[in-house]
Amino acid sequence: MPAASQFIIGASLQGQPIGQPLSLANRHGLIAGATGTGKTVTLQRLIETFSDAGVAVFAADIKGDLCGLGAEGAPHGKVAERIASMPWLEHRPQGYPLTLWDVHGISGHPLRTTLSEMGPLLLGALLELTDSQQAALYAAFKVADREGLLLLDLKDLKALLGYLKDNPQALGDDSALFTPASAQALLRRLAGLEQQGAEALFGEPALQLEDLLRPERDGRGRVHLLDASRLVHEAPKVYATFLLWLLAELFEQLPERGDADKPLMALFFDEAHLLFQGTPKALQERLEQVVRLIRSKGVGVYFVTQSPNDLPDAVLAQLGLRIQHGLRAFTTREQKALRAVAEGFRPNPAFDSLTVLSELGIGEALVGTLEEKGTPAMVQRVAVAPPQSRIGPLSDAERAVLVRQSPLQGRYDKPIDRESAYELLTARAEKSAAGAVERADQSAAEPGLGQMAGEFLGGIAGQALKSAVRQAANQLGRQLVRGLMGSLLGSKRR
Repeated sequence: MPAASQFIIGASLQGQPIGQPLSLANRHGLIAGATGTGKTVTLQRLIETFSDAGVAVFAADIKGDLCGLGAEGAPHGKVAERIASMPWLEHRPQGYPLTLWDVHGISGHPLRTTLSEMGPLLLGALLELTDSQQAALYAAFKVADREGLLLLDLKDLKALLGYLKDNPQALGDDSALFTPASAQALLRRLAGLEQQGAEALFGEPALQLEDLLRPERDGRGRVHLLDASRLVHEAPKVYATFLLWLLAELFEQLPERGDADKPLMALFFDEAHLLFQGTPKALQERLEQVVRLIRSKGVGVYFVTQSPNDLPDAVLAQLGLRIQHGLRAFTTREQKALRAVAEGFRPNPAFDSLTVLSELGIGEALVGTLEEKGTPAMVQRVAVAPPQSRIGPLSDAERAVLVRQSPLQGRYDKPIDRESAYELLTARAEKSAAGAVERADQSAAEPGLGQMAGEFLGGIAGQALKSAVRQAANQLGRQLVRGLMGSLLGSKRR
């Protein structure tokens, strides 16, 4: 098979190249191993291989050192020795077309989506809602759809919740699902989300998928890198929810491609256990379904984590490529997990997988690939080929240059706050308050009715006026974050 039709991972013990057909790269994969065993370098190598093949890549940079993809490598020491041991390897030090993203817009382009696009299912998972709170959120989204209220950012949702709390009749048949207690609980959850700094994720301009898929003029696929070094520690739920939203958006928007010579896009999800940890059953089932079906859209999903046990069995069963770096087993539980990992490969009579797993050095891995017909190949002990880009992070100055020279410069950097639920509900409250004042003035001006008008203003009209003004003030004071995904439930994009 010509090398161009494969992505090469490294060399076997016999020095032969080990890889997998690009046509099967949409069958997903796993990169696993203990800390310090070489997962990041392997990840970098795979990203480069996809880019060289013209496949767009989106990856999360957890430790901040994957951004070295944007600079030319300078192999030396053991890296140079590894390259020399692979005479068939066409190693040309080079940087790759790299776009940097950052939810907070500090070390890359701001990364946003909207609450309407995220939808109530994924937003509910982000907020960790109870069943009753989730039902109230669904009811709120239903009203927003019915009344044409765009939910773009957190202040839109807070304004909507305040409006429904004061005007329960707007809920119609769903009024029983939305109680004052549930509204207060949702507002408290949103306040907690704001404290994590998550409001930066919601708003416009929202990420457009065509900007991720656009190839370079030289034919290489562009690499899009999310700086998650802060996000994964300060707001891990936000990190995981965004990746789930991206996966669902690709599934919803991309057309069916059927069998193709290579994927359209490859996604690399580091700290993959966060995608499934504490995920509601309904959402996990949807996620498993999307992972199973999205390969027909030309998208390969690659999970990066310490142990395969971090992923549900239903997801593991769908993975075509498995790259397992060294694992350490000190306890009985760890030894049992190690045995399960070894048994997940197709056996190779040349060695015992269980024994090798604890012997692997840095940059070595057990690799299970797919043969051309899609059947698992025998596991191989592989020395991973070094990347052609820099191993290690870019400096702040180098990152700044990449952002300035990005083809997306200016497209996402300035936030846009167009008319949405917050503005419409605020205007509605102000109009209601002004109308109450006008009616009160007219009543007071009528002959012989001065005393009645005074009593009226002191009673029902006065209370209505105070309520309307208070409601407008409350809505004007609400400042919310920016929103996550409704695609998994087929929410309408606006």
